[in-house]
Amino acid sequence: MSEQSRSDRATSAVLWLLAASFALFFLLPLAGLVQRGLSDSGTWDSITSGTARDALWLSLWTSTLTTALAVIFGTPAAYLLSRAHFPGQSLVEALIDLPIVLPPTVAGVALLAAFGRRGVLGEPLDELTGITFGFTTMAVVMAQFIVAAPFFVRAARAGFDSVDPQFEQVAHTLGASPRRAVLRVVVPLAWPSLAAGLVLCWARAMGELGATLIFAGNFQGRTQTMPLAIIEAFESSAGLAGAVALSLLLLAVALLALVAFRVAQRGGAYR
Repeated sequence: MSEQSRSDRATSAVLWLLAASFALFFLLPLAGLVQRGLSDSGTWDSITSGTARDALWLSLWTSTLTTALAVIFGTPAAYLLSRAHFPGQSLVEALIDLPIVLPPTVAGVALLAAFGRRGVLGEPLDELTGITFGFTTMAVVMAQFIVAAPFFVRAARAGFDSVDPQFEQVAHTLGASPRRAVLRVVVPLAWPSLAAGLVLCWARAMGELGATLIFAGNFQGRTQTMPLAIIEAFESSAGLAGAVALSLLLLAVALLALVAFRVAQRGGAYR
């Protein structure tokens, strides 16, 4: 065996070892979670409790609403960032990306300072209309939106960047309006990235904790999402067993959602 061949085999072995170690680091905690949940006789009771049902339902519909809002408002923003060039664009991009790198608790404090009862916008809005956002279900959506929407915008922009603008120009020469060209040409070509953005946005919204706790609080049936329910279970008499049970429920729902999104993504890619 030549020296080059031995070197290639050694490099391959190191790569496989590193990849396997990386995979095990994620697999072992999940395996431990499943093993602990299956061995505890109270797991099913915790999963079917009223607290779990309320928290799961709230998490599902608020995360779905957050994702829908991200699509409605984030898609035009991503398209303009991809196609247009304007003064201050770098600043806008930085502001959109900022929640990704900031701790969610900072986002929660910022929301409270802006939209809380004594916030810059919240106080006059409360005085004029009586509308409050803090510690309401809408606060949950707002907290999820500020931390999750940037993931969709980043993925959507990458998808639009991958589509050659000449395709739109050809569509225009064939009589398509700008809106029709985007919907019929650009969006289908960028669909894999858009679908990935949907997955990231929805999953991030489902897992949001810090901003929700500070801006929305932890009230069962109103603002208590699954992550907050897990924290409460861990701190209650149920302890680790209750937290494990609710974690298993959230894990199962997340896996089902990810599989469904992957199927939709592949279906869109083959249209």
